[in-house]
Amino acid sequence: MKKKRNRSRPALPLQERLGQVALRAREEAAGLPPGEERDRLIEIAMANEAAATIDRWLSSPGLQGPK
Repeated sequence: MKKKRNRSRPALPLQERLGQVALRAREEAAGLPPGEERDRLIEIAMANEAAATIDRWLSSPGLQGPK
């Protein structure tokens, strides 16, 4: 007998999760003095914001695949 896979869906869409991670990273970075840790958190925020933008672009109805 095969074991069933756990196929639960996340509570929030990908764009919202990425936005929340970016927001938390920016808020945490705002409370830190300039340095490596703050720079790392800002990079995380920027990467998550870029990923949300790319996901939004890829899922837009105007995007057409090759014919």
